[in-house]
Amino acid sequence: MEPVTVSLLLSNVETIPGKSITSTLGLVTGSTVRAKHIGKDIFASFKNLVGGELRAYTELLNESRNEALQRMMVEANQRGANGIVNIRFATSSVASGASELFVYGTAVVVE
Repeated sequence: MEPVTVSLLLSNVETIPGKSITSTLGLVTGSTVRAKHIGKDIFASFKNLVGGELRAYTELLNESRNEALQRMMVEANQRGANGIVNIRFATSSVASGASELFVYGTAVVVE
């Protein structure tokens, strides 16, 4: 299945600078649940001993954030939105070694 890519105006505040909100379409969400890779976990354990960035986890978090954001944007697009305001991210642990990255915002039509 080919991933759907949607492009919308995004803002983490209640407006989109230079635009006027003409319609509010409600809450939209996106999420993804990812598990850590055992090989990355072992490497991370060693890295914890000497310090420094855990690049494998940084990449995993970036991929998760982008996937959740795209899913939210697809939902907003399906509702007829061309923007999303008040975007927020949250994370939670859903199982041992697995975490959810959740994003939500308000779908809007702007001009």
